[in-house]
Amino acid sequence: MTKDVEAYGAKDYQDPPPAPLLDFGELTQWSFYRALIAEFIATLLFLYVTVLTVIGYKSQSDTAHGGDECGGVGILGIAWAFGGMIFILVYCTAGISGGHINPAVTFGLFLGRKVSLIRAVMYMVAQCLGAICGVGLVKAFQKSYYNRYGGGANELADGYNTGVGLGAEIIGTFVLVYTVFSATDPKRNARDSHVPVLAPLPIGFAVFMVHLATIPITGTGINPARSFGAAVIYNKDKAWDDQWIFWVGPFIGAAIAAFYHQFILRASAIKALASFRSNA
Repeated sequence: MTKDVEAYGAKDYQDPPPAPLLDFGELTQWSFYRALIAEFIATLLFLYVTVLTVIGYKSQSDTAHGGDECGGVGILGIAWAFGGMIFILVYCTAGISGGHINPAVTFGLFLGRKVSLIRAVMYMVAQCLGAICGVGLVKAFQKSYYNRYGGGANELADGYNTGVGLGAEIIGTFVLVYTVFSATDPKRNARDSHVPVLAPLPIGFAVFMVHLATIPITGTGINPARSFGAAVIYNKDKAWDDQWIFWVGPFIGAAIAAFYHQFILRASAIKALASFRSNA
């Protein structure tokens, strides 16, 4: 029995080759454009549902307009909306585009050599366009509520300085991107193939938990497309003044997560050095 277990655990594994920095061949493949469409639609749906949830909560809890202070879904419900939509959309699109739905995730995976530069840039463009269209639909359907309740735009809350907001975005995005790397790690999947792991589930929970922690500080960005799309449609000074926080913070957090997973946990640098020495 012990031998059987050892044999099972000793499954051969090889790291997949890193994605090329520039892969112009992708531009000739339909699967590449299909992935862009999937990212666009997924981000559109993500922003549509989540921004509607935020505005609906503010409307239901607005006592000045007949609401109940304890009405609506609350912060917990908003966090569930964001985390639940990520779970659903990653599950639906993972086999098509990888289910990024977030420029910070795409940036982290690019640094980890999981996607090429061309794919990374085009994904980010598709995600931002999808976010703009998603928030645009919300405004089109509920313009009065949209304008009255802030349009779901990310802004630094009163009482918090820029450093706190930036730190919240860095740490929150680190949690998300670290979870993405861990949940999709091919070595882990090969080693623990007897344990079914549904990757979208921990990713969705990471988004949920980060929202619980950071909604009171920044409204929770951790997704530059989400923040950018809301800022474009809402188009108020405060949203634009704070916009840099929701790009710099997530990109720094994603970079740290990529470095931590790839070069510390997976020891990629040590493996590359050992391979270089053996070839020399």
